[in-house]
Amino acid sequence: MNFSYYIAKRYLFSPGSSNAINIITGIAAAGVVIGAMSLFLVLTGFAGLKDFSLQFSTYFDPDLKVFPTSGKTFTFTQSQKEQLSKLEDVLHFSEIVEERVFLEFRDKQKMASIKGVDANYKKVIQTDSIVVYGEWLTENDYQVVAGNGISRELSMGVEPTYTNLLSIYAPKPGKGIPTGTDLSKAIRVEKVVNVGIYSVNEELDEQYIFATTSLVRKLLGLSEDKVTHLELKLAPNASPNDVVEQLQIIFEDNVVVKNRVQLNDKLYKMLNTENLVSYLVITLIAIIALFNVAGAIIMMIIDKKSNVKTLYNVGASLTNIRKIFLFQGSLMTVLGALLGLVLGFIIIVLQQQFGLLMITPSLPYPTRITFMSFIIVFFTITTIGFIASLLASSRINQKLVA
Repeated sequence: MNFSYYIAKRYLFSPGSSNAINIITGIAAAGVVIGAMSLFLVLTGFAGLKDFSLQFSTYFDPDLKVFPTSGKTFTFTQSQKEQLSKLEDVLHFSEIVEERVFLEFRDKQKMASIKGVDANYKKVIQTDSIVVYGEWLTENDYQVVAGNGISRELSMGVEPTYTNLLSIYAPKPGKGIPTGTDLSKAIRVEKVVNVGIYSVNEELDEQYIFATTSLVRKLLGLSEDKVTHLELKLAPNASPNDVVEQLQIIFEDNVVVKNRVQLNDKLYKMLNTENLVSYLVITLIAIIALFNVAGAIIMMIIDKKSNVKTLYNVGASLTNIRKIFLFQGSLMTVLGALLGLVLGFIIIVLQQQFGLLMITPSLPYPTRITFMSFIIVFFTITTIGFIASLLASSRINQKLVA
């Protein structure tokens, strides 16, 4: 092996006997570098895009969310509150009551979801980060905070007084509205004032308005111990799986607990699928580029045909001679992959520092460098290069050296 490796290094770093061979080898080496660099840029770009897309959900989604196994609501007793408060891994929890309602402001109407939250909600979710105008809810039951999309559709701003009120309609619990029933008796109405506007993303901004739990319970006719779900904020070093087990004990396996990934499973699947497809496309391009290595090795075999015969005549086996060109192609691939990673790393650092590629005039394309990106690129490029070199070196046979 030392013999084959030594000659492979000499062949790799010494010029061939003709300019054509040198040009072909240079093109093959450049293909390896560009393939590695491109793959690294794609992986770091999608890692940054994934973080950018998910950062909006982190403002709105808690660490854990507790739902009933059946129905819309479940009973949250005082005993369960005390047990939940004693869990060391749970810093804060908030009671939530949520339902679909009909909104009317002046002459405009819209369907939306009302989310009743308690005073602990701003400890679970960073409400200061999502409120863009006005203020968050106080202890006053007749206040709401509307999404930017809802505010825009209803032409409703932040109202400093109770002159312009928002009407919220919700059907009373039951199995429907009998024919001939007075609608005013089948629907509850509450009039509130909008004190703030929040913005998370376009979908959520058009879906939710926030109110106090007491207002929503009154609107829906629910008792004070009824909730639609709970939202939990965990300690920094807490284990979500351990907390889930403890919650199932407290609620006697009558709840479903979801973490942030499970709450956004469609978004995670979409981003992961896009990342995988992009990786496969760039890998396919890299395969085409790296098979230039096989062509360069074959041309080198032809160029060194007389040397190969000499080595065979002095006692080198066909296996050792094949290893010479296998090592040559593998060395070219490894060095090209390392150089491509260095160039890709420099480009990403420049992007992060100076914003070479901009999405908008004020927003640079997001990127994130991960150790796994280096491993994936190096492993992918070297594996393809090794296979190409192996195929090329297998061209050496008894007929060639005879």
